[in-house]
Amino acid sequence: HRSKDIQGRVLEIGENTYTCRFGADQVTKSDVLHVVEGNPQATFVGDLTNADHIPSEAFDCVILTQTLHLIYDMGTALGTLYRILKPGGVLLVTFPGISQIVKCDWGDDWCWALTSQSARLLFEELFPKTNVHVEAHGNVLAAIAFLQGLAMEELTQKELDYRDREYQVLITVRAVKPEVKS
Repeated sequence: HRSKDIQGRVLEIGENTYTCRFGADQVTKSDVLHVVEGNPQATFVGDLTNADHIPSEAFDCVILTQTLHLIYDMGTALGTLYRILKPGGVLLVTFPGISQIVKCDWGDDWCWALTSQSARLLFEELFPKTNVHVEAHGNVLAAIAFLQGLAMEELTQKELDYRDREYQVLITVRAVKPEVKS
């Protein structure tokens, strides 16, 4: 868990579930960005590729789960995320790895499939290499179970925890914006 990263002013996409669950009393302000009007939790409405209304260097932490692959212009979206992070701020991101295209409100927006390598290269375009930590989670059993629609409770923790880079089911990125140099 990266709960220590979720502190200060936090921006999360869609809802503040992880901010509340893992940030608890470390969070001084919780903001939510949603792409369309009508989300009662949203403090910002807009698209990460066109988000001049979101203040620069405002957030200690941004949580972006299962979202960036839905944005065609990932580079611009990542540039916005970098801009809105405070110096020393942490960006926590997840991507699907091995996956079906999900039938949901966002299924038609699915643009990209990433690997741990492509995620690393993407984030290292903006963040210093030493500030980017990428992990791949999954294995052949977890991938098959996921694609078959099995619940995680149907596998043991040991089966879920085993990692095989050839079967990347979930990719996580932790990227830290450099502190201002004096």
